Amino acid sequence: MNFDYSEETKARIEKLDAFMQEHVYPNEEKYHDLVHSGQSPWKTPDLMEELKAKAREAGLWNLFLPEEYLPHGAGLSNLEYAPLCELMGRSLWSSEIFNCSAPDTGNMEVLAKYGNDEQKKQWLEPLLNGEIRSAFAMTEPEVASSDATNIETSITRDGEEYVINGRKWYTSGAMNENCKIMVVMGKTDPKAARHQQQSQILVPLDQPGVTVVRPMSAMGYLDEPVGHAEVLFDNVRVPASNLLVGEGKGFEIAQGRLGPGRIHHCMRLIGCAQRALDMACERVEQRVAFGQPLSKQQSVREGIASMYCKIEQARLLTLKAADHMDKYGNKVAKNIIAAIKIVAPKMACEVIDEAIQMHGAMGTSQDTVLSATLAYARTIRLADGPDQVHMMQLGRNLVKQAAE
Repeated sequence: MNFDYSEETKARIEKLDAFMQEHVYPNEEKYHDLVHSGQSPWKTPDLMEELKAKAREAGLWNLFLPEEYLPHGAGLSNLEYAPLCELMGRSLWSSEIFNCSAPDTGNMEVLAKYGNDEQKKQWLEPLLNGEIRSAFAMTEPEVASSDATNIETSITRDGEEYVINGRKWYTSGAMNENCKIMVVMGKTDPKAARHQQQSQILVPLDQPGVTVVRPMSAMGYLDEPVGHAEVLFDNVRVPASNLLVGEGKGFEIAQGRLGPGRIHHCMRLIGCAQRALDMACERVEQRVAFGQPLSKQQSVREGIASMYCKIEQARLLTLKAADHMDKYGNKVAKNIIAAIKIVAPKMACEVIDEAIQMHGAMGTSQDTVLSATLAYARTIRLADGPDQVHMMQLGRNLVKQAAE
């Protein structure tokens, strides 16, 4: 394995880093203030559209889309995208600037791979152009959604329509005023084989019977202006043509969608952790305690060294996972995808927590990004499958392979 970046990738890294330095970091406080300025917290500030226009002009657009989706994206491999996604991850809101934010990335991949021509024209094209946002509705409050076969939302055929009934929560993206379409997972046939009961269907957010009940906070953060919603589906009717692929394909679509989504979160979390380490290194040089800078304290030095080692280990495992996905496909790479999904969020939690400790009271305040990134990292230990599920499945697969 050779993880040296090509000259083309190095050039993209340099261009993206320069964009972040010029347009993103200097605007972080301004963006936060605009979101919380008294207007609707779910309205994306105009600043975002200004930055998106600059990103498109710079050729930094749809970087997540691989070669098969050209000309809509950059045509990058997972390995080429990894360092770029990491850079975006250093600022929690910056991925949208480059049209590389969740859940839109996963929804775009689903529509590109499974959508029909009508669905692509109506929903995929505006998403690719960054004109609308989307949501993904899978998790439910009444069942353990870590086992996706538990999902109870019903999708029932009635003539040329499907009728949807159920309650979802943590529907990512559904609070945003620009969210127009949801990908909803439910059951079309509860009596079918366990993994053929589920289907996925497209539901416009303004469809009669859809009620956005409330925003859901994660570790105290509402993630404005994107948000995660509790959504009620009460006899929601949509055309039968809104079904993706066909009945019973929902679990298959979900697994295909979540593979890239999982590693993208890991890439972003490495960016969060790296920024936390950079901030800690700067902070411990500035602060004096017991007559000398914190950086002279042995425990602080050991903490900095440990943070560095943890980040490098997770980064290398992420690159290996990306490389395996490129060479062998997501299904073959499932074990190492599971491994990095276990490792990266936990690593980020530990590194960011240590950075907060080195910052003291400031680390817990709104004056740094640390508390928000810690909440993000902790949430990802549950999102896209909790640690325990990935460890259970990885352990099962390894024992099976050893027996074979």
